[in-house]
Amino acid sequence: MPDKLGGAHSTVISGRTGKKVVRIVAKHPLVKRIVPTVISVKGHAGGKTTAKVLRPDARGNLRLLISSGTSAQELRIVTTVENFEQGELLRRELNEMLSDALDR
Repeated sequence: MPDKLGGAHSTVISGRTGKKVVRIVAKHPLVKRIVPTVISVKGHAGGKTTAKVLRPDARGNLRLLISSGTSAQELRIVTTVENFEQGELLRRELNEMLSDALDR
């Protein structure tokens, strides 16, 4: 994971669970880099940590949203796919992997 995590900072919310999410995503061979962005505060407190990969951009790069309690963080996922369609397939695959791992 450390070789794929980069950017201005490497802080990921939700402690062990957040790091587990990043490790799962980083293991995928089509994921080139994961860049954490700003941590924001939501208006309401939630229970468990959730993670969801959001729609790709035109080049197939994705965004990962992690929510935990009153905090939320978006991480950019730089991929090696070439277009939106391939990014959409990767998004579905990553969301399945996250769903399986977080439901345990």
